[in-house]
Amino acid sequence: MELTPGQVAVVTGAASGIGLAMARRFAADGLKVVLADIEEGALEDAASGLRKDGADVHACVVDVADRTQVEALATETYERYGAVHVLCNNAGVGSGAEGRMWEHDPNDWKWAFAVNVWGVFHGVQAFVPRMIAGGEPGHVVNTSSGDGGIAPLPTASVYAVTKAAVVTMTESLYAHLKAEHARVGASVLFPGPHMLRTGLWESHRNRPARYAKQKPRKTPYRSLGQWEAAMKEAGHEVRFTPVEDVADLVAEGIRAGRFWLLPESEHSDRQISARSQSMLDRADPSYLEHFILD
Repeated sequence: MELTPGQVAVVTGAASGIGLAMARRFAADGLKVVLADIEEGALEDAASGLRKDGADVHACVVDVADRTQVEALATETYERYGAVHVLCNNAGVGSGAEGRMWEHDPNDWKWAFAVNVWGVFHGVQAFVPRMIAGGEPGHVVNTSSGDGGIAPLPTASVYAVTKAAVVTMTESLYAHLKAEHARVGASVLFPGPHMLRTGLWESHRNRPARYAKQKPRKTPYRSLGQWEAAMKEAGHEVRFTPVEDVADLVAEGIRAGRFWLLPESEHSDRQISARSQSMLDRADPSYLEHFILD
């Protein structure tokens, strides 16, 4: 579909990082933008910045893990603008889990699934039927990750499992939309190909009390700066992809009707090949061996 002035884009997790970059890109293309985020102060700052640039913006405080709040977001958006052409289910959290999988706090799983998986499904169910009924061209972009979406990083297994689920959900959504002959397309986004400076690294700041850890962490949370320093100290090269590049990939992918919004990367291609070959060979997942040795 073409992105044209006057269309309406809804972005969750839009107060910062990838979500805000996508909102800025859509606004620059002349779209009206609805920003949704759980973090009220950052959300208002983001909306104010876009308004100063002349964008038509509406901001809603939304916890995507809460179905009723996402349905209210859809109702409010349609009452205000009458249509939605682009939906970006982008909100996501890191679980903050520690240790081996069997040692994880159950609430780490519940919270990550509530936001990263249920949040995407809530967005699909609240918006897609209305988008189809509207009869206009539309597109849904669901944010996954190379961690899980391609192959898991076992040290972040909770997050990886949720992002693998997003890929399968989006594949299924694509098939259902095609079966309906809908004018709405679907894409799955893999931000990257390098690390990103986003609020995901400090997700715990927005963790609701209902998903609070049942036992305290053994180690303090690390900021992105601390992760970067630790990786450099271990001799790893640290590279970052600007969030603006991710937003450009999304806009270009929507225009091209591309399902896999997967930036070119030798590392990703190696993982995809190794995992696929392991399955075809019915062999053990050797692409995980360097994690197993840790």
